[in-house]
Amino acid sequence: MSSNGTGVVSTHYDEEKGLRRTDTSVTMPPELFEKLYLSPKVPHVGDYNRRFANPTALGFVGFVISTFTFAIVLMGWGGAEGASPVVGIFFFVGPVLLIFAMVFEWIMGNFFPMMVMGLFSVFWLSFGVLQLPTLQLGLPYATAADPAGTSSPAYNSTIALYLIVWGFALFTFFIFTLKINAVFALIFGLVSVAAWVLAGAYFKVAAGEYETAGRLQKTGGALLFVVAALGWYMCFIIMAGEMRITLKLPVGDLSRFWPRTDVELAEAAGAHQD
Repeated sequence: MSSNGTGVVSTHYDEEKGLRRTDTSVTMPPELFEKLYLSPKVPHVGDYNRRFANPTALGFVGFVISTFTFAIVLMGWGGAEGASPVVGIFFFVGPVLLIFAMVFEWIMGNFFPMMVMGLFSVFWLSFGVLQLPTLQLGLPYATAADPAGTSSPAYNSTIALYLIVWGFALFTFFIFTLKINAVFALIFGLVSVAAWVLAGAYFKVAAGEYETAGRLQKTGGALLFVVAALGWYMCFIIMAGEMRITLKLPVGDLSRFWPRTDVELAEAAGAHQD
């Protein structure tokens, strides 16, 4: 006995023992898979999404909490200034959850989410190093007027260049999110712009234009706040789906504009050549 559609039920008879065994397997439509895992559905993922819990939301939680906190500090809400009091977001909240999610995305064969989790985990770790005053990273640039060296043009220009490179890396990921959904694409599009805006803030500090630098910092923080809000929205949708709560919240599915991905790589390459 068999059933077609999203579920397959097969019944087997054991004549020697007089028993009947029914195996039920559920296949997930590509559209639902892409919504829950933020990754195009490919053939080798089939078994793992039934054997393991979905790790995508876990990575999003780490990313969202860290980004919300960082954004609010950048905007100076409540008189906040400096990220050293919340340095834990750079070394624990963000990276720990993102690294765990990255490993299990790799195990499940979800290539793109694995890359995303890895990218953001190393960003938080590397940027967090800049927030540790005990490392005294500005000492090579120290002067009598600036003993810490963190206000020097060379120091701030170097950080600005670092953020420009990150902006291009994030924009590269943005291109591939256009194959998934609009919310995910907006996250990467806005975070790319935010990285460039914050780079501009550091360049203005290097030039001694502190008022303009402050405005750019707040603008970058506002962009990151929107990014975090979109991330939480996406995380909520994934968690609701996994908890079997039916919600009709839109994500702006973009996968329908692309060729099917639930085919073998060789088959897809052959179809492209044809």
